Amino acid sequence: MIKTKRTGTSSSRIVAAAVASLALLVLAACGSSHVVREGGTRVSTPKYGATTTVRRGDTLYRIATNNGITTLDLATWNNIAPPYTIYPGQQLKLYPRSGRAGVAARPSSRPTTTPRPAPSAGKTPAGAPASTPRPVAASSPFSWRWPTEGQLVGTYRAGDPTKQGVDIAGTGGQPVRAAADGVVVYSGSGLVGYGELVIVKHNDEWLSAYGHNRARLVNEGQVVKAGQQIAEMGRSGAARDMLHFEIRHDGKPVDPLGYLPRR
Repeated sequence: MIKTKRTGTSSSRIVAAAVASLALLVLAACGSSHVVREGGTRVSTPKYGATTTVRRGDTLYRIATNNGITTLDLATWNNIAPPYTIYPGQQLKLYPRSGRAGVAARPSSRPTTTPRPAPSAGKTPAGAPASTPRPVAASSPFSWRWPTEGQLVGTYRAGDPTKQGVDIAGTGGQPVRAAADGVVVYSGSGLVGYGELVIVKHNDEWLSAYGHNRARLVNEGQVVKAGQQIAEMGRSGAARDMLHFEIRHDGKPVDPLGYLPRR
C-alpha cells in the first residue's frame, strides 16, 4: 500500500467528487420519478382520449400528480365535488370534456344573477323585491346522530367552499363516531384541507365526512354502525382540536343541522 499525504485542499476535492458521484447515482436510480413542488402555478397536461381506473388506496391527489395534472383540474374534468371522493373501479378522464387543448376552464369570477321568481298576484307590493324561496332539504332515510360531543364553532353556508359542513370543538383524543350505518369508502390524509379524514358511504345517495382527526380507527371497506367510534378528534389540518363534519347528498353538501337531532 502506498501512503500519501493529503492536504486540506485535496481532501475537499475528494469529498466534493464523492458527493457528486452519489448525486448521479441517486438521479439514475430515480430517473423515472418526478418531484411535485407545492405552491406556485402548476399547469395540467391533458391526455386526450386517455382514462385511468381507480384502484384501492388511490386518492385524487395521487392520481393527478402521477399524470401531471392538478387535483382541481382532474376533479373539474370528472365533475367530482369536494371532498373529492373516488371509488375503486371508477374511471376518470385525464382530459377536459370539451376536448380542447389547454387546461380546464376555471369557474368564472363574475357574479351570476339568478332570475327572481315572479311575485304572486296581490301578495307582493309593487316595487318590493321578490324573496327567493329557500331550497327544500332532501328527505333522508337515516336517523342521524351527532358524531361527537362539543361546542358548535362553525356552521354550514351554501355556496361557500370553506363552510361545507359544521365544526365541533372538543378535546384531542375524544371519540368521533359514525353518524349512521354505512361502509368506509375513504380513510386517509390525501385531501388537502381535511387532515386525517374518514368518509362513510351510507347508500348510493348519502355519505358523511369526518375531518381533522388525530387518529383514524377504521379501514376502507369496513362496515360501521351508527354510534361506532371511527376516529379520535384532533387538529390535523386545523388550528384547534375539532371535528369537521359534512353530510352529502348525491355528492353535494347539505346543512348537517337540518338532519342532526336538536341538542
